[in-house]
Amino acid sequence: MKRIVVLLLVGLMALPAQAQLGIRKKNAKAKQTDKMAVDTLPGLSRIVELMNMVDKNYVETPDMDHLSEEAVKAVLKSLDPHSMYIAAKDVERANEGLQGNFEGVGVSFQIVNDTISVTSVISGGPSEKVGIMVGDKFLRIDGDVATGDSIKNDFVFNHLRGKKGTTVVVDVLRQGQEFSFHIVRDKIPIYSVDTYFMADDTIGYVRLTRFARTSINEFRKALRDLQNQGMTALILDLRGNSGGYLDIANALANEFLASGQLIVYTQGRESPRHNYRANSYGSFRKGRLAILIDEGSASASEIVSGAIQDWDRGVLIGRRSFGKGLVQRLFEMKDGAQVRLTTARYYTPVGRCIQKPYDEGADEYRNDVSNRYKHGELVNADSIHFPDSLKYRTASGRVVYGGGGIMPDVFVPLDTMRLSDYCVSMRAKGLFNTYSLAWADAHRGQAEVADFDTFLANYEQFGLDSLFEAHGLEKGVVRDAEKEALDPDRTARSNQYIHLLLKANVARNLFGIEYYYKVMKEVDAGYNVALKHLQHK
Repeated sequence: MKRIVVLLLVGLMALPAQAQLGIRKKNAKAKQTDKMAVDTLPGLSRIVELMNMVDKNYVETPDMDHLSEEAVKAVLKSLDPHSMYIAAKDVERANEGLQGNFEGVGVSFQIVNDTISVTSVISGGPSEKVGIMVGDKFLRIDGDVATGDSIKNDFVFNHLRGKKGTTVVVDVLRQGQEFSFHIVRDKIPIYSVDTYFMADDTIGYVRLTRFARTSINEFRKALRDLQNQGMTALILDLRGNSGGYLDIANALANEFLASGQLIVYTQGRESPRHNYRANSYGSFRKGRLAILIDEGSASASEIVSGAIQDWDRGVLIGRRSFGKGLVQRLFEMKDGAQVRLTTARYYTPVGRCIQKPYDEGADEYRNDVSNRYKHGELVNADSIHFPDSLKYRTASGRVVYGGGGIMPDVFVPLDTMRLSDYCVSMRAKGLFNTYSLAWADAHRGQAEVADFDTFLANYEQFGLDSLFEAHGLEKGVVRDAEKEALDPDRTARSNQYIHLLLKANVARNLFGIEYYYKVMKEVDAGYNVALKHLQHK
């Protein structure tokens, strides 16, 4: 035994110094891992002891599987707001938005008056192939009645979604006639680019809603199309984009930055610093750039925005972003469940960690945006205060701050004037959606709405504003003329907003979601600030 030990020691000494150091580090890490395992034993034994106690002594037969799931959730909840447990049955639904597809029939729908109405049909999808059309109303799905008070979103998802290659039979009502369709389910894409178009002769606009697996390819396609139309400047809209994959965020930032420039770096207790840098393949490294952000822009949106701001590559316009600077890694559990565990923080190129505080609890964390509104931050930039300890400087020496979201270069307040009590009541009852869909269904295919340009040219003659107000009266929404007279500016602003919101919803139901944005840009303050900024550069 002694001889073996001596030989091992001699062998170690004979190794190069670097190899010896590697072995020692490995051994030290193994010892540290063993110590951590020993340190966690009392906690684990306490949990096992409790579960055994409940199993043997509780007054009723406990559901131990359910209790173990709740215990796992409680552990993760105590760590941070973004570490979470996903049960095996929920994994597919939870991840489909980031994967960029799901398996189903390929329609978007809206439940109006207890009836499922098709609002859009995915191009090239299973439903389009068999002849399902916008405006069709589902009567039965696989023989089950699809109308009535009990019909909710879950009913539709559970009946229409399913494994690729399986068949679902739907009976629909179309202009008073019933039709039956056999639809073979397939992979359905979930698009990240809601819309893109030319804002003027040289400025393009792209709205990105998530950072999913397909997002970078969608963005590049939009970029190519716009460049072919003469685009030399770009408005990238990341408002409300809550993030997604880190590598997709890096790929998007790479489109704008020079080779070698740092995009972001991550670092955690067990995750050594890792730098992500731009390569030389970005396709929009020179054009003028404006990025729109707001309190709903988080995570991957903040990686892109932070990199652009730190390198002074473009201008950020809007309101302070959400403030999520935590990186989650996905761990698979033996039963198919998943755990999204925070393993690192990410930092912008100048070193800003923009994760907002969460030490006051999950409720306070979730209410942060509401608190910003109460404190006046969403309408007044002067209400935002950053301590000097969080001060950083960009590549050109401009001052920026860390510690809770990214503050844009140009502040655009939330427009509270357009939301009169009347407008809020009409929205709360869902009347913009239901009325616009009903009107679109009644006029679909008619010459005056043959295409978007024709629709715009004819819109005023439809008299929809007064018809919509009459519809509101039928549903119990009445204008308070006396109150509106006391604040004529708000009333005028709100009436303009109602007019455009109704018009945009009708356009969406007739032609698709991208046309909603083409109408609403008229009263989109952030969009118009970005447009003017790029036009005057």
